[in-house]
Amino acid sequence: MSISPNFLSGSQIRETFLDFYAQRGHKILPSASLVPEDPTVLLTIAGMLQFKPIFLGQRTAESPRATTSQKCIRTNDIENVGRTARHHTFFEMLGNFSFGDYFKKQAIAWAWELSTEVFGLPASNLVVSVFREDDEAFAIWRDEIGIPGDRIQRMGEEDNFWQSGPTGPCGPCSEIYYDFHPERGDKIDLEDDTRFIEFYNLVFMQYNKDAEGNLTPLQNQNIDTGLGLERMAQILQKVPNNYETDLIFPIIQSAAEIAGIDYHNSDEKVKVSLKVIGDHIRAVVHMIADEIRASNVGRGYILRRLIRRVVRHGRLIGIQGEFTVRVAESAIALSEAAYPNVRRREAQIKAELAREEAQFLKTLERGEKLLEEIVDRTKQQANQQISGQDAFTLYDTYGFPLELTQEIAEEQGISVDLDGFEEAMKVQQTRAKDARQTIDLTVQGSLDKLAETIQGTEFVGYAELSSLAEVEVILVDGKSVEEAAAGTEVQVVLNQTPFYAESGGQIGDKGYLTGSIQGENGEGLLVRVDDVKKESDFFVHFGFVERGTLRVGDSITAKIDNSGRRRIQANHTATHLLQSALRKIVDDSISQAGSLVSSERLRFDFNSPRAVTAEELQKIEDLVNSWIAEAHAAVVAEMPIAQAREKGATAMFGEKYGDVVRVIDFPGVSMELCGGTHVSNTAEIGLFKIVSEAGVAAGTRRIEAVSGQAVLDYLNVRDKVVRDLGDRFKAKPEELPNRITNLQNELKDTQKHLAAVKSELAIAKSDQLLSAAEDLGEFKIIVAQLGDVDTEALKTAAERLQQKLGNAAVVLASIPEPDKVSLVAAFSPEVNKKGLQAGKFIGGIAQICGGKGGGRPNLAQAGGRDASKLQEALESARNLLVEGLG
Repeated sequence: MSISPNFLSGSQIRETFLDFYAQRGHKILPSASLVPEDPTVLLTIAGMLQFKPIFLGQRTAESPRATTSQKCIRTNDIENVGRTARHHTFFEMLGNFSFGDYFKKQAIAWAWELSTEVFGLPASNLVVSVFREDDEAFAIWRDEIGIPGDRIQRMGEEDNFWQSGPTGPCGPCSEIYYDFHPERGDKIDLEDDTRFIEFYNLVFMQYNKDAEGNLTPLQNQNIDTGLGLERMAQILQKVPNNYETDLIFPIIQSAAEIAGIDYHNSDEKVKVSLKVIGDHIRAVVHMIADEIRASNVGRGYILRRLIRRVVRHGRLIGIQGEFTVRVAESAIALSEAAYPNVRRREAQIKAELAREEAQFLKTLERGEKLLEEIVDRTKQQANQQISGQDAFTLYDTYGFPLELTQEIAEEQGISVDLDGFEEAMKVQQTRAKDARQTIDLTVQGSLDKLAETIQGTEFVGYAELSSLAEVEVILVDGKSVEEAAAGTEVQVVLNQTPFYAESGGQIGDKGYLTGSIQGENGEGLLVRVDDVKKESDFFVHFGFVERGTLRVGDSITAKIDNSGRRRIQANHTATHLLQSALRKIVDDSISQAGSLVSSERLRFDFNSPRAVTAEELQKIEDLVNSWIAEAHAAVVAEMPIAQAREKGATAMFGEKYGDVVRVIDFPGVSMELCGGTHVSNTAEIGLFKIVSEAGVAAGTRRIEAVSGQAVLDYLNVRDKVVRDLGDRFKAKPEELPNRITNLQNELKDTQKHLAAVKSELAIAKSDQLLSAAEDLGEFKIIVAQLGDVDTEALKTAAERLQQKLGNAAVVLASIPEPDKVSLVAAFSPEVNKKGLQAGKFIGGIAQICGGKGGGRPNLAQAGGRDASKLQEALESARNLLVEGLG
């Protein structure tokens, strides 16, 4: 099959690639979620990530050959997005994979055939790179494909040795580049991205890298390739950059229309902003479609940052008000054929964008006011330079690009501390990096190394609370050992286990590993298991050797804490009932956003634009308890995922599902896909009690509850508190609310009376200052401290003094309590005309005391934390008034 070199759409390129490899025995598999199973990476960054367990030998491939179009997100070079021809946060990677089947020779031959014969790229426009030590690949390209040796470049590890993360499968690679300007001659510099674009990367996956950086050969030699869809579209559609392909440009046009501008007639700055909007909108649409929610940590932090960059760049090109939802409609329309979930999740995508954009626009308005204050304050300083921290606060918290802050600063004749900004940026990047899900990489690395010699753990805990097992791996401090003596913390992998590993919000089981082999003291083996986590296909038991010696190969008995398991099961089933009740009573579109199921309590996070009312909470609690009392039996079945969805089963947030899934069904009540442990009948839960409901993030609410025995524990604590209050107030339980309300009212009256007395005292003190007012020509000024009066009294005193003096500026301060400073400024209109604004003035003074503040031009207040600097602050205030009014 050969394709005309005429225009090919992005969809046609995707379909052609997949068909090419399907005809060569590759199974077409769907794109994995942007939320990866691999805990060492935050987002799906490559097509091979879903196949990592297969490359490691931990999972058997469904087919020896596969091909995919994988959606990916990378943000490591986000600042280059829109500035270069082909940097993106979101992109699609077309890939063909071999799991121990074919290797270099076949992969190279097919890549060349696809590029030259199918996509019709002239051989004269292609250049190849290989890893500098890979003589085999070099020879295949030169001797079998026929590429001249001077068009094959040897390159180092940075360019031609690929790895998916800090640990895991890796290997040398060979890349195919397209040469846009062969007429420039034979001098080849692949770093010249104005001439060369790398569009196809062939990775020869043959090693595993551990946490120490050591490479060991994999059991099989594998192939992992990636052809950039956007890059091939640029080449075949003959446009100057990836953004002007049909994959992205319709999004850019939508944004341009909203802004009332034309992309092609715009200057470079405007084009960059439009490209950023086009790229980032694609990214956030797919992230939200894959159930990522905006937050301040991890993936949510990345999503929020991308949305805010879209809004910022919209403002830079003149868009006022909200616009992201309208632009997202273009991205959804472009993606829905290949990725139907973006249309299914359209309502959630638009709701999340609208909510985040509205919040951020408010933040931006506050940022503009802050920037104005920073500029005014900076003008009063000797160095006339906005601090790096201030510039970064504007950038990170309020969404101001550094270049915008610089531009405004230059207009005002001041500069920005760029070194300080970069230092603050490094701190932020470290925070983003630390936001990753925590995992013991040394444990992961050791397991990866052992994956080829042992099988995954068989879980038998649905039916058994204890089982015989064989010790396959012992890790101490992340390193594999043959035995561990009493007093040692260990991580243990068994061939089978009844212990549930932490997953789907349910915590891992606790319990013991025991053995009959007698130790030196005649006691048998006892290992306390405190937690269990799943790494790839292994259940890792985290524990402590209480007595005896644990050895690899030992036959032991693994027994879980039955009481703890029963309570966990009750709480887990209760979360299913809770979700069903929420949908029936509050909104049937509610979806789970996270959960925690422990033996003591349960926590359920869900998406909702509003709080659940007290009346609704009571109805939810009553409905769940009625289902418990009705004794609904559980029906547990395994079935194809398509069948489960057809039946209406609800998927759990953040879980990954195979072709066959486990369905927990309480007929007529709740049906969910779930791998957790559950009661066999709702009656086993006993009782359900909601403890609290609150917001945890924009659009996300949280309910905390208890069930079974924990309800009695909870009620006992409440009963003790009520009895104690009754004894103190000499009142019956039903009389307590009125008694407390009366006391609160009495306290409020007393506080009002005290405030009035303090205000009168402050006025009396301030009147003594009238005679000490300082004359500055037509103005009078007072700068003084009034002991420990509170802020409101201080404000009253300052206003009174200014009114009595008339054409005056009054600055008063007090220390109402240790480590707290209060400052107030009251300026007459004539003072304002001299360029002094009370709000800006007092904010700058408060900084000396480690505080901040602001207000109107005529009256403002501020606070501080460092009382030792108050005298210095007041002296500064007087000097500035003398300078401004003298």
